[in-house]
Order: sequence, then C-alpha cells, then structure tokens
Amino acid sequence: MDPDFLNAFTQPSTLDRFLTEDIIAKGEKRKLIKPTSSNNPKLEELKLFLTEWINRTLKEEHIVVKSLEEDLYDGLVLHHLLENLGSLKLDVEKIALTEKKQRKKLSVILDVLAKCLQLEESQLKWSVESILAKDLLGTLHLLVAIAKHFEPTLALPPNVQVETITIETTSRGLKTSKAVEYITENKENIEAQSKDDAFDELFSCAPDKLDATKKALLQFVDQHVGKLGLNVKDIKSQFSDGVILLLLIGQLEGYFLNLRNFFLTPASTMEMV
Repeated sequence: MDPDFLNAFTQPSTLDRFLTEDIIAKGEKRKLIKPTSSNNPKLEELKLFLTEWINRTLKEEHIVVKSLEEDLYDGLVLHHLLENLGSLKLDVEKIALTEKKQRKKLSVILDVLAKCLQLEESQLKWSVESILAKDLLGTLHLLVAIAKHFEPTLALPPNVQVETITIETTSRGLKTSKAVEYITENKENIEAQSKDDAFDELFSCAPDKLDATKKALLQFVDQHVGKLGLNVKDIKSQFSDGVILLLLIGQLEGYFLNLRNFFLTPASTMEMV
C-alpha cells in the first residue's frame, strides 16, 4: 500500500472510519489533499483569503466563519453566501439540523449553483458528499468557482496547487494514485491568455467598437500595400488566399518577396497553402 496513504492517517480510529462503507464504498473514488501539501503556505493563504472574503460578505448577517471545512458542510453559510452574492432564492430551510436535511439542502444549493455556472455534472470538482464530508479540496474548488463567477474582479491568490492522492476500493483492496492539482489559475497562463484574447474580448465585450477597429486595420493595410498599387477594401475576402498577407509582411519588414516563391493568382486551395 502507498506509504503516502498510510501517512495520511495517524490515528487508527480515523483509518477504520475511512474504510467503512459510509466513508468510501466499493468501486467509489475519493480524492484527498496529501499531508505534505496541507501546510503549503500558498494553500494557507488561499484558505485565509476565502475565510475573510466570506466573513466580509456576510458581515451584516452576523455570520463568522473560522474553518472552511467545519463551517460550510451543512449548507447554511453557502445558502447565505449565494443569496447575498447572486440574489438567488433557494427553496430550502435556512437551518438543517439532521444529516438527511443537510444532504437535501446541499443538493438543492449545488444544483442551483451548477445551473448558474452553466456546468455539467462531469465538470464539477465538488459534490454533495464531499462538502458534507468536510472535504477541504472540494470545498475550496466550490468557493473559488463561486468567487470567480459572482466577483470576477476579486484578486484570488494565484498558482495555488496541491498534491492529491486518490483512493479507490477494488476487489483486490485499496488502489491509490497521486497527482498535482491547481485550485486557482496559473498567473502566467492568465496573463498569456489575456494577451492572446484581446480580439476575442473585443468581439464579446465591445461589439460597438468592432467596426471602428476593422476600419482602422483596413486603413493600415491599405496604406502599406497601396505602395505596390494594390487597394484593399475587404480584409476578410482579400486575405483569404494569402497573397495580400505575404506582400504586407514584405512591406512591413522591408524586403522583397520573390514572385516565383508563391502564386500571385492562386487557382486552388493547394496554391493558397
């Protein structure tokens, strides 16, 4: 058996409880944060950040969260948080005292949230059972998703990753596997994406400026290839065969492209390529 799995449980009673059918049934998988990652400073920073964010958001409702796992499992804090952030009206009781009612309450909350986030079940990194079981990994993924959706400008600590261990019961016993999982996005990837997606953002966020941008690009192209006696009126159609693009690159970089190296009037897709 994987020593990392054994090290995750220092008390025999905890291990016995984990192996009962109530905790992990045959054929079920359960993912946990490895003990070596539990004291990760970035993980601690994220936990503190989310705790303070929840307390700040629910300050007027006199709700104080001290432990993400211990204080969110019954659905009460999540209920208040979603009503406060998204003005979502949840058709469940505020307080659920029994495990049956807590499971039902979490099911309603997470179903509404999944629809709000437009996520399929296969995309969810949390579940009713994981939240109810006070699973830190599932709880963190859930809170990060809520924060990113309802408060996209919130400066979540970036690059928070943890080592995980997945346990599965099989006919031969326990099977384990290890992996590294990001809880918040890699900052470098975010910055690269924001640079690469400038035009995508223009299309989605500022369609009113799209025509002005196309006109400016058309003038830019026409200004440079006009020196060759060419006139560009439609970027979409006139760039499709690659000729204008090649000539524009030559003008911008200051060199002459040998006309024998490409087709000035391509007649087929292969000639365009």
